[in-house]
Amino acid sequence: MDILVTAGPTREHLDPVRFLSNRSTGKMGFAIAQAAAERGHAVTLVAGPVSLPTPPGVTRVDVVSARDLLAAVERLLPAHAALVMCAAVADWRPAAASARKLKKAEMRPVLALEPNPDILRTVRPLKGGRLFVGFAAETGDPLAEARRKLADKGLDLIVANDVSQPDAGFAVDTNRVTFLTAEEHAPVALPLQSKLDVGRALVAWLERRAAAAPHSASQASPETA
Repeated sequence: MDILVTAGPTREHLDPVRFLSNRSTGKMGFAIAQAAAERGHAVTLVAGPVSLPTPPGVTRVDVVSARDLLAAVERLLPAHAALVMCAAVADWRPAAASARKLKKAEMRPVLALEPNPDILRTVRPLKGGRLFVGFAAETGDPLAEARRKLADKGLDLIVANDVSQPDAGFAVDTNRVTFLTAEEHAPVALPLQSKLDVGRALVAWLERRAAAAPHSASQASPETA
């Protein structure tokens, strides 16, 4: 299977020095790419600005901003059977960006922002028979927001986790996630484990779902993930 994975944050520049971003390190997305490559899948990894080595056997495309990421996904998606959208995309960007560093005296105390594109919603018309997986990284119980995103973005699977937990958030090697599917199976909570093992569980789900398609895809469940 050809799998397209996105990982890491985006940076939305105010000038060449300053930017809006988030705490994502890319560890979860890189682990998914590694797990898929281990299983022999052809993997393309679109990575935001992170300091991680490319997993063996993975083709890497580096991007910076949300608009860069969207352009890469739109260009690459037609050649892939599955999209795993693990990148933490900045929701907003500065309304104006300077080509030179802004001096303190030039800056205003209120920063004007404009929304970034919602990547999964934008590429939803391209879905066809492809498998789409998203992530819901929240603080506190993530399930309500995960269910909303699952329906709103037309996903087959969403992976929810509470990033306020010290062993399951950003910049750590472990995660505790819950799988929710579009077929309204009961959510499946995975135990605390390495992000690589979470990636392996996700890849196993993709393999089962792909094997079940097209006639019995709606019966696929993450129960054994």
